[in-house]
Amino acid sequence: MQTENPILDGLAKLFTDAAGAANSVRTEIDTFMRQRLEKLVTDMDFVPREEFEAVKAMVVQARAENDRLALRLSELESKVNGGATGPLGSGSAAGTF
Repeated sequence: MQTENPILDGLAKLFTDAAGAANSVRTEIDTFMRQRLEKLVTDMDFVPREEFEAVKAMVVQARAENDRLALRLSELESKVNGGATGPLGSGSAAGTF
């Protein structure tokens, strides 16, 4: 047998309303924080991950090219210096590059 108790019914309604209000406030806070964080990231000029990875790959290629050119330059300098002052001044290595 079920009886109606106005006090318990009132408490149940109050808790139900409070839970709905808390959920509504939580959703509002989540939305506000998401907007603030997006604005902060935008203002700080962060780059997307894809752009960062693309630039990183370009840097790796540029470093490899720089190392290759530095090696070639040192070889050419040694040929020029060796050809002008060394015993191999005949220029036999000319045209090999």
